[in-house]
Amino acid sequence: MDQNLGTLTTKSQGRSRFYQRLWNSRSGAIFLLGLISALSLGGYLAYSNAVYRSGFPLDDAWIHQTYARNLALTGQMAFFPGQPSAGSTAPAWTVLLALGHLLRINELAWAYFLGWILLWGLAAIAWAGFGMLGFTGRSWGLAAGFLLAVEWHLVWAAGSGMETLLQAVLILLVLAGSLWLEKSERQQKPVARAGWPWLLVGGLVGSSAWVRPDGLTLLVLVGWVAALGAWPTHAKLRIAIYFMAGFTLLFLPYLWFNLQLAGEVWPNTFYAKQAEYAVLRAAPLWQRGLAEFYLPLIGVGILLLPGLIISIAWCLHKRYWPALGGVLWLIGYLGIYALRLPVTYQHGRYIIPAMPVFFLYGLAGLAGWHETIPASRRASLLNRTWSLACIAILLCFWVIGARSYAWDVAVIETEMVSTARWVSRNIPAGARLAAHDIGALGYFGGRGIVDLAGLVSPEVIPFIRDEDALESFLREENVDYLVTFPGWYPNLTRRFESFYTSSGTFSPMSGGENMVVFRWDAAESGN
Repeated sequence: MDQNLGTLTTKSQGRSRFYQRLWNSRSGAIFLLGLISALSLGGYLAYSNAVYRSGFPLDDAWIHQTYARNLALTGQMAFFPGQPSAGSTAPAWTVLLALGHLLRINELAWAYFLGWILLWGLAAIAWAGFGMLGFTGRSWGLAAGFLLAVEWHLVWAAGSGMETLLQAVLILLVLAGSLWLEKSERQQKPVARAGWPWLLVGGLVGSSAWVRPDGLTLLVLVGWVAALGAWPTHAKLRIAIYFMAGFTLLFLPYLWFNLQLAGEVWPNTFYAKQAEYAVLRAAPLWQRGLAEFYLPLIGVGILLLPGLIISIAWCLHKRYWPALGGVLWLIGYLGIYALRLPVTYQHGRYIIPAMPVFFLYGLAGLAGWHETIPASRRASLLNRTWSLACIAILLCFWVIGARSYAWDVAVIETEMVSTARWVSRNIPAGARLAAHDIGALGYFGGRGIVDLAGLVSPEVIPFIRDEDALESFLREENVDYLVTFPGWYPNLTRRFESFYTSSGTFSPMSGGENMVVFRWDAAESGN
């Protein structure tokens, strides 16, 4: 009996040592963050299935899928087979999605898999690079990784089928990589002045344009770190040469790519989105700015805001100018969207790539404040209250975000996807459709489309919100049907005959409308 008990005790101690080594090792931490990321995203997908079914929370995700499928089948970047176009904002994301089509993997499963990998990558970069902000505690690094793996905006983006997290990963890699090289210079490590790391950083910035054009703002971030870092002047010149070489190597092909497809150096979406939402720029700039800066605060961000302020104060007090560059880049990034594209709906999806920077600087500031407290006082009521409040808010908003995600998916599935499937069954194959939301309609509808949002029909951009001009244009294009939410074009749709209305309940319950297919020829006969 004693011998058996001793054997069990030895095995228990062995398992304990194994788990301790796993926790303390790099591979163990990365594995743990991958598991947390999988559970975090998996919970959102399960919730979506429980509410209605799997899908994407944005119609734009189906635009990417349409481009990806055509790229896999024809080798062309085209929304319509045989008609190459620059309607994809993120060619790099399209290529990644096309791999799934080439491998014959279900489009939803492949997009979710990529989302999980990117969420995991984001958490791993936060864990590995957290010390570059000035704090090196391993527990804080794991806390940073856990924060990004569970924060609801980021989990929502992981399941969206969009390029959002790919851009977020590139942003964090550039920030952490630049600060790591600067820190290496302070520690007089040879890698700090080597050319190849800066060639890689430049390549990352250049590749970010292939994901979203706003990645070019990273040029300012890297320039700030390099200019104000600890390198001597001659080393800074060497850094600039290598960095610009890496950047140019990937950025110039991007410009050439767009020129070949659209005759412009930027994709159609660069112009179309700004034209479509120009009316939002009528609000005062300060209001638009506050609206953009408010978005990261919805959730645990409100508790991390004091930490961001502490981080700024710490950088100023220590004169650590390179780390301050991340905060300045964040402010500039949000400011650009407030100036040119102040869209705050869909949970602020345009600025989600910048949110990890906000969260990490917020956590770094609070971690630094915690480390300045004497060890005997770290278990104080205030400290425990803040820690528990952060965890509680983080998890509560994870649940709230899961519900929002499931509802968003249900709206897209019951309106855009169901209407597109109806069109494929009931509209003649040769008919031409006009539509504002073309993603699901292009993927499932199988009909010719005139895009009222200008992504694949850039000729509508100059009069994108002028309903009279749109009507004249659509008559010239011999459109047979108009597919839209009536509220998008109230003057245009009231003159047309409704041919089909979706039976979805989620959109009306959210205060929206049902999607309607209007018969265009009936409208003509009524004039």
